[in-house]
Amino acid sequence: MDVSNLPPIGLLAGWGNLPIVVAEAIKRSGRGVVCAAVKDHADPILEELCDATVWVGLGQLGKVKRHFQKHHATEVTMAGKIHKVRIFDRGFLWNHFPDWFCFRTFAPHLWGKKDRKDDTLLLAIVDAFAASGITFYPATDYAPELLVNFGIIAGPKPNGKLLRDIQFGWEMAKELGRLDVGQSVAVKNQAVLALEAIEGTDACIQRAGSLCKAGGFTVVKVAKPQQDMRFDVPTIGVGTLQTMVDAGASTLVLEAEKTILLDEPAVLEFAKTHRLSILAVSEDRLAEFAPSSEAA
Repeated sequence: MDVSNLPPIGLLAGWGNLPIVVAEAIKRSGRGVVCAAVKDHADPILEELCDATVWVGLGQLGKVKRHFQKHHATEVTMAGKIHKVRIFDRGFLWNHFPDWFCFRTFAPHLWGKKDRKDDTLLLAIVDAFAASGITFYPATDYAPELLVNFGIIAGPKPNGKLLRDIQFGWEMAKELGRLDVGQSVAVKNQAVLALEAIEGTDACIQRAGSLCKAGGFTVVKVAKPQQDMRFDVPTIGVGTLQTMVDAGASTLVLEAEKTILLDEPAVLEFAKTHRLSILAVSEDRLAEFAPSSEAA
């Protein structure tokens, strides 16, 4: 199919390598990329990869909308993390001052009865853009190979003790996600060491390491039960593994088919070098990891 005459795809880019990977995948498909890059988050290399890039503050949703409309990008995606803790930085309002479109979008959350959970706020953005003829799609629609498949990615088959920690951590992480607080937990011996909130996964792992000096704990990172694949999809890469090594973690558990794995060859090599175990599981197939005696 010839896509050269199709309009470009819009990319709302946050922090990390994911926006770069998504932009490259879109370009390989033959489509153009129009990027709205978030200040203090997105990588400047996006200016070289994309056909038209504008830098925006977190509150400049109107500027994002106008940029996409100018370049006829009615099909858009968002990729990359937004660090919510930045809203507490000095000078935040100066760099990210909200425009009128942003005020209108979030007025019910600022002065009304609607909450300010991640999903609620992100869905408000999606709905506001849809009302202007701009539709958001999952980033994995353009790079489906990023979703991790079920199975043991690195390390040996887990024993019974680890399986109990995985099951326990899975339940905790899913409940945390249901509440829309975070996606990750750190556990050891069926005890919770740390829960992820606004600080993000790396800080959660670091806190677990400071509390568990013996190391050897497990990190479980899952999608929310109500996960909308258009935004806030759990993502890991070598950076996550480095944080685990520094903190003393030994095992990473991901949710299969709902977690983005960046730079898989580098992840596999790093895990092998540092003897980390990585498993991609799903709730209905967890028993497949059990030793044959336990499975029976």
